[in-house]
Amino acid sequence: MPSAEIDSLIAAIPMPLIIVGSDERIEAVNDPAAELFGRLGMGRHYSLQMRQPAVAELIENCLRHNTPGTDRFRRVEGQGEQIFRITASPVQSRVVLAFEDLSQSEAANQMRRDFVANVSHELKTPLTALIGFIETLRGPAREDAPARERFLGIMERETARMNRLVSDLLSLSRVEAVAMQRPSNTVDLAQILQSVTNTLKPITEEGGMALNLVIDCEDTTVPGDADQLTQVFTNLVENALKYGAAGKKIDVTLTRLPHMAALRGNALRVDVRDYGDGINPLHIPRLTERFYRADSHRSREMGGTGLGLAIAKHIVARHRGRLQIESELGEGACFSVFLPQTPATASA
Repeated sequence: MPSAEIDSLIAAIPMPLIIVGSDERIEAVNDPAAELFGRLGMGRHYSLQMRQPAVAELIENCLRHNTPGTDRFRRVEGQGEQIFRITASPVQSRVVLAFEDLSQSEAANQMRRDFVANVSHELKTPLTALIGFIETLRGPAREDAPARERFLGIMERETARMNRLVSDLLSLSRVEAVAMQRPSNTVDLAQILQSVTNTLKPITEEGGMALNLVIDCEDTTVPGDADQLTQVFTNLVENALKYGAAGKKIDVTLTRLPHMAALRGNALRVDVRDYGDGINPLHIPRLTERFYRADSHRSREMGGTGLGLAIAKHIVARHRGRLQIESELGEGACFSVFLPQTPATASA
Protein backbone atom coordinates (compact mmCIF):
# COMPACT_ATOMS: atom_id res chain seq x y z
CA MET A 1 0.00 0.00 0.00
CA PRO A 2 1.42 3.41 -0.95
CA SER A 3 2.65 5.59 1.90
CA ALA A 4 0.05 8.29 1.19
CA GLU A 5 -2.79 5.76 1.52
CA ILE A 6 -1.38 4.46 4.80
CA ASP A 7 -1.12 7.99 6.17
CA SER A 8 -4.71 8.86 5.23
CA LEU A 9 -5.97 5.56 6.65
CA ILE A 10 -4.40 5.89 10.11
CA ALA A 11 -5.21 9.62 10.24
CA ALA A 12 -8.89 8.64 10.39
CA ILE A 13 -8.36 6.51 13.52
CA PRO A 14 -8.75 8.47 16.79
CA MET A 15 -6.42 6.35 18.96
CA PRO A 16 -2.64 6.71 18.68
CA LEU A 17 -1.24 4.46 15.90
CA ILE A 18 2.31 3.88 14.72
CA ILE A 19 3.43 1.66 11.85
CA VAL A 20 6.94 0.19 11.86
CA GLY A 21 8.28 -1.35 8.65
CA SER A 22 10.17 -4.60 8.17
CA ASP A 23 13.42 -2.60 8.25
CA GLU A 24 12.55 -1.54 11.84
CA ARG A 25 12.03 2.05 10.76
CA ILE A 26 8.96 4.19 11.40
CA GLU A 27 6.72 4.35 8.33
CA ALA A 28 3.64 6.21 9.56
CA VAL A 29 2.38 8.07 12.64
CA ASN A 30 -1.05 9.61 13.16
CA ASP A 31 -1.62 12.87 15.05
CA PRO A 32 -2.67 11.31 18.41
CA ALA A 33 0.55 9.26 18.43
CA ALA A 34 2.59 12.34 17.58
CA GLU A 35 1.00 14.13 20.57
CA LEU A 36 1.83 11.15 22.78
CA PHE A 37 5.48 10.67 21.79
CA GLY A 38 6.32 14.01 20.25
CA ARG A 39 7.05 14.46 16.58
CA LEU A 40 8.59 11.13 15.61
CA GLY A 41 11.22 11.12 12.85
CA MET A 42 9.87 9.32 9.82
CA GLY A 43 12.28 6.73 8.43
CA ARG A 44 14.29 6.56 11.66
CA HIS A 45 14.82 3.40 13.69
CA TYR A 46 12.04 2.92 16.21
CA SER A 47 14.51 2.44 19.10
CA LEU A 48 15.74 6.01 18.61
CA GLN A 49 12.23 7.37 18.98
CA MET A 50 10.46 5.06 21.44
CA ARG A 51 12.67 4.02 24.33
CA GLN A 52 10.02 2.26 26.42
CA PRO A 53 11.14 -1.38 26.94
CA ALA A 54 7.56 -2.66 26.69
CA VAL A 55 7.13 -1.09 23.25
CA ALA A 56 10.49 -2.35 21.97
CA GLU A 57 9.80 -5.93 23.08
CA LEU A 58 6.41 -6.00 21.35
CA ILE A 59 7.90 -4.71 18.09
CA GLU A 60 10.73 -7.24 18.16
CA ASN A 61 8.34 -10.17 18.74
CA CYS A 62 6.19 -9.08 15.82
CA LEU A 63 9.07 -8.57 13.41
CA ARG A 64 11.09 -11.66 14.33
CA HIS A 65 8.41 -14.17 15.28
CA ASN A 66 5.27 -12.72 13.65
CA THR A 67 3.72 -12.85 17.13
CA PRO A 68 1.10 -10.29 18.18
CA GLY A 69 1.08 -9.12 21.77
CA THR A 70 -0.20 -6.63 24.30
CA ASP A 71 1.39 -4.84 27.22
CA ARG A 72 0.94 -1.62 29.13
CA PHE A 73 3.12 1.27 30.07
CA ARG A 74 2.80 4.34 32.25
CA ARG A 75 3.64 7.83 31.16
CA VAL A 76 4.03 10.71 33.61
CA GLU A 77 2.73 14.01 32.30
CA GLY A 78 3.27 16.95 34.67
CA GLN A 79 1.61 15.93 37.93
CA GLY A 80 -0.60 13.33 36.29
CA GLU A 81 -0.06 9.83 35.00
CA GLN A 82 -1.34 8.14 31.85
CA ILE A 83 -1.75 4.38 31.52
CA PHE A 84 -1.88 2.80 28.05
CA ARG A 85 -2.57 -0.69 26.77
CA ILE A 86 -0.30 -1.31 23.77
CA THR A 87 -1.40 -3.76 21.10
CA ALA A 88 1.16 -4.84 18.51
CA SER A 89 -0.11 -6.64 15.41
CA PRO A 90 1.98 -8.00 12.49
CA VAL A 91 0.47 -6.88 9.18
CA GLN A 92 2.20 -7.67 5.86
CA SER A 93 5.73 -7.69 7.36
CA ARG A 94 4.96 -4.50 9.20
CA VAL A 95 4.02 -3.85 12.85
CA VAL A 96 0.96 -1.81 13.71
CA LEU A 97 1.09 -0.38 17.24
CA ALA A 98 -2.16 0.83 18.79
CA PHE A 99 -2.28 2.68 22.12
CA GLU A 100 -5.49 2.54 24.17
CA ASP A 101 -5.68 5.12 26.97
CA LEU A 102 -6.81 3.37 30.16
CA SER A 103 -6.20 6.33 32.46
CA GLN A 104 -9.84 7.16 33.14
CA SER A 105 -10.94 3.56 33.68
CA GLU A 106 -7.95 2.92 35.96
CA ALA A 107 -8.73 6.08 37.92
CA ALA A 108 -12.37 5.00 38.24
CA ASN A 109 -11.34 1.56 39.46
CA GLN A 110 -8.96 3.08 41.98
CA MET A 111 -11.70 5.44 43.16
CA ARG A 112 -14.05 2.48 43.61
CA ARG A 113 -11.44 0.55 45.58
CA ASP A 114 -10.69 3.57 47.76
CA PHE A 115 -14.40 4.15 48.31
CA VAL A 116 -15.02 0.56 49.45
CA ALA A 117 -11.94 0.68 51.70
CA ASN A 118 -12.99 4.00 53.24
CA VAL A 119 -16.58 2.89 53.88
CA SER A 120 -15.33 -0.34 55.43
CA HIS A 121 -12.94 1.59 57.67
CA GLU A 122 -15.56 4.14 58.70
CA LEU A 123 -18.02 1.40 59.66
CA LYS A 124 -15.49 -0.95 61.23
CA THR A 125 -14.33 1.56 63.86
CA PRO A 126 -17.73 2.12 65.53
CA LEU A 127 -18.71 -1.53 65.05
CA THR A 128 -15.55 -2.66 66.84
CA ALA A 129 -16.35 -0.28 69.70
CA LEU A 130 -19.93 -1.54 69.94
CA ILE A 131 -18.83 -5.19 70.01
CA GLY A 132 -16.36 -4.43 72.79
CA PHE A 133 -18.94 -2.60 74.91
CA ILE A 134 -21.53 -5.33 74.42
CA GLU A 135 -19.04 -7.94 75.62
CA THR A 136 -18.16 -5.77 78.61
CA LEU A 137 -21.81 -5.19 79.53
CA ARG A 138 -22.47 -8.91 79.37
CA GLY A 139 -19.44 -9.63 81.54
CA PRO A 140 -17.54 -7.41 84.01
CA ALA A 141 -19.95 -4.46 83.85
CA ARG A 142 -23.15 -6.49 84.12
CA GLU A 143 -23.89 -5.20 87.64
CA ASP A 144 -22.01 -1.90 87.40
CA ALA A 145 -24.74 0.70 86.86
CA PRO A 146 -22.47 3.78 86.39
CA ALA A 147 -20.29 1.92 83.87
CA ARG A 148 -23.37 0.62 82.08
CA GLU A 149 -24.76 4.14 81.68
CA ARG A 150 -21.42 5.45 80.42
CA PHE A 151 -21.04 2.61 77.91
CA LEU A 152 -24.61 2.98 76.68
CA GLY A 153 -23.96 6.69 76.06
CA ILE A 154 -20.88 5.87 73.97
CA MET A 155 -22.80 3.18 72.09
CA GLU A 156 -25.54 5.67 71.31
CA ARG A 157 -22.99 8.12 69.86
CA GLU A 158 -21.35 5.40 67.76
CA THR A 159 -24.67 4.18 66.33
CA ALA A 160 -25.63 7.79 65.57
CA ARG A 161 -22.32 8.17 63.73
CA MET A 162 -23.04 5.05 61.63
CA ASN A 163 -26.54 6.32 60.94
CA ARG A 164 -25.16 9.66 59.69
CA LEU A 165 -22.67 7.82 57.49
CA VAL A 166 -25.37 5.60 55.94
CA SER A 167 -27.63 8.64 55.44
CA ASP A 168 -24.83 10.55 53.70
CA LEU A 169 -24.02 7.55 51.50
CA LEU A 170 -27.67 7.29 50.45
CA SER A 171 -27.78 11.04 49.84
CA LEU A 172 -24.65 10.87 47.69
CA SER A 173 -26.14 7.98 45.72
CA ARG A 174 -29.37 9.92 45.09
CA VAL A 175 -27.44 12.99 43.95
CA GLU A 176 -25.30 10.95 41.55
CA ALA A 177 -28.39 9.22 40.15
CA VAL A 178 -29.77 12.55 38.88
CA ALA A 179 -26.41 14.18 38.14
CA MET A 180 -27.20 14.58 34.42
CA GLN A 181 -30.72 15.94 34.97
CA ARG A 182 -30.63 19.69 35.24
CA PRO A 183 -33.25 21.05 37.70
CA SER A 184 -36.31 22.44 35.92
CA ASN A 185 -37.88 24.37 38.80
CA THR A 186 -37.11 27.95 39.75
CA VAL A 187 -36.24 28.67 43.38
CA ASP A 188 -35.64 31.80 45.42
CA LEU A 189 -32.12 31.51 46.80
CA ALA A 190 -32.72 34.27 49.33
CA GLN A 191 -35.60 32.32 50.86
CA ILE A 192 -33.49 29.15 51.03
CA LEU A 193 -30.67 30.98 52.81
CA GLN A 194 -33.14 32.64 55.18
CA SER A 195 -34.60 29.24 56.05
CA VAL A 196 -31.14 27.72 56.61
CA THR A 197 -29.94 30.53 58.86
CA ASN A 198 -33.22 30.58 60.85
CA THR A 199 -32.91 26.82 61.42
CA LEU A 200 -29.30 27.03 62.59
CA LYS A 201 -29.45 30.30 64.54
CA PRO A 202 -30.44 28.61 67.84
CA ILE A 203 -27.31 26.46 67.59
CA THR A 204 -25.09 29.47 66.92
CA GLU A 205 -26.62 31.47 69.76
CA GLU A 206 -26.23 28.53 72.13
CA GLY A 207 -22.52 28.46 71.25
CA GLY A 208 -22.17 32.22 71.69
CA MET A 209 -21.66 32.84 67.98
CA ALA A 210 -23.21 35.30 65.53
CA LEU A 211 -24.70 34.13 62.20
CA ASN A 212 -25.21 37.05 59.82
CA LEU A 213 -27.12 36.87 56.53
CA VAL A 214 -26.66 39.68 54.01
CA ILE A 215 -28.67 39.71 50.76
CA ASP A 216 -27.05 42.25 48.49
CA CYS A 217 -29.24 41.94 45.38
CA GLU A 218 -32.90 41.99 44.33
CA ASP A 219 -33.11 39.26 41.71
CA THR A 220 -32.41 36.07 43.69
CA THR A 221 -34.04 33.34 41.58
CA VAL A 222 -32.16 30.48 39.97
CA PRO A 223 -33.15 27.19 38.34
CA GLY A 224 -32.71 24.67 41.10
CA ASP A 225 -33.82 21.91 43.41
CA ALA A 226 -34.83 23.55 46.69
CA ASP A 227 -34.16 20.49 48.85
CA GLN A 228 -30.70 19.91 47.39
CA LEU A 229 -29.67 23.57 47.64
CA THR A 230 -30.90 23.64 51.22
CA GLN A 231 -28.68 20.62 51.88
CA VAL A 232 -25.66 22.38 50.35
CA PHE A 233 -25.96 25.57 52.40
CA THR A 234 -26.91 23.75 55.59
CA ASN A 235 -23.75 21.68 55.19
CA LEU A 236 -21.56 24.72 54.54
CA VAL A 237 -22.94 26.69 57.49
CA GLU A 238 -22.70 23.69 59.81
CA ASN A 239 -19.08 23.20 58.76
CA ALA A 240 -18.40 26.86 59.56
CA LEU A 241 -20.00 26.37 62.96
CA LYS A 242 -17.86 23.31 63.67
CA TYR A 243 -14.50 24.46 62.39
CA GLY A 244 -14.76 28.26 62.50
CA ALA A 245 -16.07 28.55 66.05
CA ALA A 246 -12.91 30.29 67.22
CA GLY A 247 -13.90 33.35 65.19
CA LYS A 248 -17.29 33.63 66.93
CA LYS A 249 -18.86 34.94 63.72
CA ILE A 250 -20.15 33.52 60.43
CA ASP A 251 -21.18 35.68 57.48
CA VAL A 252 -23.46 34.38 54.74
CA THR A 253 -23.62 36.79 51.79
CA LEU A 254 -25.71 36.59 48.62
CA THR A 255 -24.66 38.78 45.68
CA ARG A 256 -25.39 38.87 41.96
CA LEU A 257 -22.69 38.82 39.29
CA PRO A 258 -23.77 40.63 36.09
CA HIS A 259 -21.65 38.24 34.06
CA MET A 260 -19.54 35.22 34.94
CA ALA A 261 -17.50 33.89 32.06
CA ALA A 262 -17.26 30.35 33.45
CA LEU A 263 -21.06 30.12 33.62
CA ARG A 264 -21.64 32.07 30.38
CA GLY A 265 -24.04 34.55 31.89
CA ASN A 266 -25.36 36.12 35.04
CA ALA A 267 -24.94 34.24 38.28
CA LEU A 268 -25.69 34.37 41.98
CA ARG A 269 -22.83 34.02 44.42
CA VAL A 270 -23.20 32.78 47.99
CA ASP A 271 -20.25 33.17 50.35
CA VAL A 272 -20.16 31.31 53.66
CA ARG A 273 -17.26 32.85 55.58
CA ASP A 274 -15.92 32.01 59.00
CA TYR A 275 -13.14 33.68 60.95
CA GLY A 276 -11.64 30.65 62.66
CA ASP A 277 -8.31 28.89 62.38
CA GLY A 278 -8.48 28.46 58.62
CA ILE A 279 -7.37 25.55 56.44
CA ASN A 280 -3.87 24.73 55.28
CA PRO A 281 -3.86 25.53 51.50
CA LEU A 282 -2.30 22.10 50.87
CA HIS A 283 -5.60 20.47 51.83
CA ILE A 284 -7.93 22.68 49.77
CA PRO A 285 -7.68 20.82 46.40
CA ARG A 286 -8.77 17.56 48.10
CA LEU A 287 -11.46 18.80 50.49
CA THR A 288 -14.31 17.72 48.20
CA GLU A 289 -12.98 14.16 47.85
CA ARG A 290 -15.03 11.50 49.56
CA PHE A 291 -13.85 10.82 53.10
CA TYR A 292 -10.99 13.30 52.85
CA ARG A 293 -10.50 15.25 56.07
CA ALA A 294 -7.97 18.01 56.74
CA ASP A 295 -8.11 17.03 60.43
CA SER A 296 -9.54 13.52 60.65
CA HIS A 297 -9.43 13.25 64.45
CA ARG A 298 -11.24 16.55 64.98
CA SER A 299 -13.76 15.79 62.24
CA ARG A 300 -14.71 12.43 63.77
CA GLU A 301 -15.01 14.02 67.23
CA MET A 302 -17.49 16.51 65.80
CA GLY A 303 -19.51 13.83 64.06
CA GLY A 304 -18.31 14.47 60.51
CA THR A 305 -18.58 11.67 57.97
CA GLY A 306 -16.17 13.10 55.39
CA LEU A 307 -18.91 13.14 52.75
CA GLY A 308 -20.57 16.53 53.24
CA LEU A 309 -18.42 18.53 50.83
CA ALA A 310 -18.44 15.71 48.27
CA ILE A 311 -22.26 15.81 48.32
CA ALA A 312 -22.22 19.61 48.07
CA LYS A 313 -19.87 19.50 45.07
CA HIS A 314 -22.08 17.01 43.23
CA ILE A 315 -25.22 19.04 43.89
CA VAL A 316 -23.58 22.27 42.71
CA ALA A 317 -22.31 20.47 39.60
CA ARG A 318 -25.83 19.21 38.88
CA HIS A 319 -26.96 22.86 38.96
CA ARG A 320 -24.15 23.68 36.46
CA GLY A 321 -22.53 25.83 39.12
CA ARG A 322 -19.12 26.13 40.75
CA LEU A 323 -17.84 25.52 44.29
CA GLN A 324 -14.80 27.54 45.32
CA ILE A 325 -12.82 27.26 48.57
CA GLU A 326 -10.40 29.91 49.81
CA SER A 327 -8.54 29.89 53.10
CA GLU A 328 -5.32 30.74 54.88
CA LEU A 329 -4.16 29.52 58.25
CA GLY A 330 -5.29 31.91 60.95
CA GLU A 331 -7.51 33.86 58.54
CA GLY A 332 -10.66 31.71 58.46
CA ALA A 333 -12.21 30.13 55.38
CA CYS A 334 -14.66 31.14 52.67
CA PHE A 335 -16.79 28.61 50.77
CA SER A 336 -18.35 30.20 47.68
CA VAL A 337 -21.12 28.74 45.52
CA PHE A 338 -21.80 30.20 42.06
CA LEU A 339 -25.14 29.33 40.44
CA PRO A 340 -26.24 30.39 36.94
CA GLN A 341 -29.53 32.23 36.58
CA THR A 342 -32.27 31.50 34.04
CA PRO A 343 -31.93 33.12 30.60
CA ALA A 344 -35.03 35.23 31.30
CA THR A 345 -33.61 36.45 34.58
CA ALA A 346 -30.17 36.99 33.10
CA SER A 347 -31.55 39.45 30.56
CA ALA A 348 -33.37 41.45 33.18
